[in-house]
Amino acid sequence: MTRRVFALGTGRLAVGILVFIGLLAVLGPYLAPHDPLASSTTTLAGSSWKHWLGTDYLGRDVSSRLLAGSRTSVLGSVEVALVALVVGVVPGLLSVYLGRVFEWTSLRLADTLIALPFLVFAVAVTALLGNGITQAMLVVGVLVSPLFFRVSRAATLAVARSQYVEAALISGASIGWVVRRHVWVKVLPAIAVALAQTIGVGFIVVSSLSFLGIGVQPPAPTWGGLLASDLNYLHFQPYAPIAPAALIMATVWGCNLLADAIRDVSGENGRALVNTRKARANGARLLPVESRTG
Repeated sequence: MTRRVFALGTGRLAVGILVFIGLLAVLGPYLAPHDPLASSTTTLAGSSWKHWLGTDYLGRDVSSRLLAGSRTSVLGSVEVALVALVVGVVPGLLSVYLGRVFEWTSLRLADTLIALPFLVFAVAVTALLGNGITQAMLVVGVLVSPLFFRVSRAATLAVARSQYVEAALISGASIGWVVRRHVWVKVLPAIAVALAQTIGVGFIVVSSLSFLGIGVQPPAPTWGGLLASDLNYLHFQPYAPIAPAALIMATVWGCNLLADAIRDVSGENGRALVNTRKARANGARLLPVESRTG
């Protein structure tokens, strides 16, 4: 699947964007030219060689805060996706095989989680457990998990009704062996698409919560927090929100592009797409030879 994703231009673009964002998350705090928490008397200054993106209302270097806040923003979105993956996929797979009681219970629980507004619920939980990014993202991950539950359940149902799976069960194969040997391979592409989409959703949630001052305790820098502080001083720095907003949009766009690329190359349609591209490439190479022969 990886080769087929890289065969698409959108796939290469998505991977390039996400690799860049990942490098910012890993190296950003070390690349910050100034202390992101240090204030100065130079407030609301414009861009200069010393302050690439200027300073904020407390005189803190904006570029340093942007680089330092990348790790928290990215790790929060990944935490949401991983929690949703674990909480949603396992019940989704087992709901097909563990009988009607477990199936009915898991479906009703998924419907309940879908009905809950996760932003409001995350605010309520952080008010009870304390203002921290971990507990906020844990709650959001659980509330987003019905996406993985429904995707994994639908893909498992399609495989479970196939004749080779029924033959394996009749011959005495365990449910665990069937899931590992037959079901997981078919379900994995759908889960990969949902995972890429959920990382983008998680990034929006992290940015929204930090914009409201929830999950990350100020003055710790985050991209959403930078947006919130910049909006109060647009009269002095109308360009200030551009950098954090552009990074947030680029990350979500890269996640959506990757999800679309994985969906395009999955299954028979993906193989046909790759074969078509290869045929076109071969035809392009053969065309000059035919013209010279003619």
